[in-house]
Amino acid sequence: MKPTLFLLAAGMGSRYGGLKQLDGLGPNGETIMDYSIYDAINAGFGKLVFVIRKDFEADFREKIISKYEGHIPCELVFQSLDALPEGFTCPEGRTKPWGTNHAVLMGAPVIHEPFAVINCDDFYGRDSFQVMGRWLSQLPEGSKGTYAMVGFRVGNTLSESGTVSRGICGTNEKQLLTSVVERTKIQRMDGEVKYLDEQEQWVAVPETTPVSMNFWGFTPDYFAHSQEYFKTFLSDPKNMANLKSEFFIPLMVDKLISDGTATCEVLDTTSKWFGVTYPEDRPAVVEKIASLVATGTYPARLF
Repeated sequence: MKPTLFLLAAGMGSRYGGLKQLDGLGPNGETIMDYSIYDAINAGFGKLVFVIRKDFEADFREKIISKYEGHIPCELVFQSLDALPEGFTCPEGRTKPWGTNHAVLMGAPVIHEPFAVINCDDFYGRDSFQVMGRWLSQLPEGSKGTYAMVGFRVGNTLSESGTVSRGICGTNEKQLLTSVVERTKIQRMDGEVKYLDEQEQWVAVPETTPVSMNFWGFTPDYFAHSQEYFKTFLSDPKNMANLKSEFFIPLMVDKLISDGTATCEVLDTTSKWFGVTYPEDRPAVVEKIASLVATGTYPARLF
């Protein structure tokens, strides 16, 4: 069975100032998501599942889903604040979504095969989809607890407009993930990649240090683990009192690795990430895509 691509499209681009998932950046108005989907189809993915907000549905179907009809099967699922396990209610005053792993949970009813999870507003590059598509396709049937993450080289993931947040990964000799530490300020300084640590000191790391760009590979058992741990998350009074607490994918993966339930292989890629983190990034992204089209990496019109 071909793997599924699960696209996280429910968030607003707070720093960018709008629904950047629908921003046309290619020569014919293609979105970053269009390039991801084009690469995924060519890498052997067989279905798309999008998680979005319900109030975004009409616009999304008209501008996005309609493009892929006839190319690949598509399904929509919806993330909402009140999509909680039985016995839990959304705290009064909360407006922020419950986070990326809550969004992943919305796919449980429609995904029954190995699947990859990506952000819609990140340009991941062809090699990353080839690497993940191959890994998922080669999993033995019925595999459980065997997950993967595309580990981008940190030097290939920076913005020229400011600092970026990345999950800096630790691995063992088998290239299995041992830790993910979110660093909220990473940039190139004096020719070196550096992050700001807890003591407000800039720490240099090698250019090839693997980082998480939220490109994960899972088997369907991941949903059951997430459903159970989300109850634990919601049962913590701190998480219910904090109206901005979020149930993130790295939190779930770290828990499963720590207790020995799962392993997560870090897959190296030569792909260069880019995205529109800041409005100032947009012209450079348009230019990079135009260059990829000019060199024949992508056709002028994708779909």
